[in-house]
Amino acid sequence: VDFALKVVQWSESETVRLQLWDIAGQERFTSMTRLYYREASACIIMFDVTNISTFSNSQKWKQDLDSKLLLPDGSPVPCLLLANKCDLSPWAVTKDEVDRFSKENGFSGWVETSVKENKNINESMRVLIEKMMSSSTGDGSSSAAGSGDYINIKETTPPGWACC
Repeated sequence: VDFALKVVQWSESETVRLQLWDIAGQERFTSMTRLYYREASACIIMFDVTNISTFSNSQKWKQDLDSKLLLPDGSPVPCLLLANKCDLSPWAVTKDEVDRFSKENGFSGWVETSVKENKNINESMRVLIEKMMSSSTGDGSSSAAGSGDYINIKETTPPGWACC
């Protein structure tokens, strides 16, 4: 398990402190996931678009998360599905399949990313933080489970904003 701390200057007056836990999708950690999930406010599940087994395993990880962790109001934590390695082809799944999968499994939405090219990494984290903050305030503007829709990242990230 990899662990990191990240401080994000959210706005002029707000700072967000993130604790990031990466269990790297390793099956040997499933018996301990309740410890890693404890008091989590959000989640990211990432799969490799060129590897169908990582896509299939995403469902197991989401079910494991939902069975072991709920927000204080009883709703699931916001969880983004990241389709990584979007710079490679061919994809092992279609975008329609990812969209349907995301909706059927209660993800807050999904984003195409490329860690190698740093595509949509900071932006997807910003989306997740927004969902996490709206679910914690209970303002109803964004349900924790979400619609599962594709999130089209636009160049709206403030200049100088960075996350991971």
